[in-house]
Amino acid sequence: MSQPEPSLEFTREEIKLIGDTADAMSAYMGKPVLAEIMSAEDTGAEWVAFGVPLGMDDEVDEESMVVIQLGGPGARYAGNRGGLGDNDDAYSCECLWIIQLSDDETGRYTKVDPLNQEYTASNDLSELLPFSVSDEAFANQSDDSDDLDDEPDDLLDDEESRQMDKLLDRRSPPSGRLH
Repeated sequence: MSQPEPSLEFTREEIKLIGDTADAMSAYMGKPVLAEIMSAEDTGAEWVAFGVPLGMDDEVDEESMVVIQLGGPGARYAGNRGGLGDNDDAYSCECLWIIQLSDDETGRYTKVDPLNQEYTASNDLSELLPFSVSDEAFANQSDDSDDLDDEPDDLLDDEESRQMDKLLDRRSPPSGRLH
């Protein structure tokens, strides 16, 4: 009897990157973006679907979007679910894209555009995501801003407080009469 091929599953680092991307997309779009990871049980490879939940009154244009169901009992999400509560609700969603793990030599990841079924393969997950989500830029930025301050923060805060006090002192007190 032959050994079954090991299933392809996302690593913790990949799941974190997927979750960070969904969270960043939620902030960028101003709407919840869900990233649900589907089991490798049926296909032998895990895959993740990114989608935006549709409202009850949202019109579905079948020419310009693909609607999928995300969530439900046992759903496995990456990220913060766009602020939606922890529940077993299922959502009808506009599918943004799908990324499936692959053992093909063209790349570990295959991104599928749900509307036109075009796909792109890569060995670098971040190449398939809409933008880079890295804390490195923020860490470098905060290091640089620390160098710019010649005075301690407490001195700057005290000076700002004194200026506000002067402005408030110059204002006349409110009248005793209600308007």
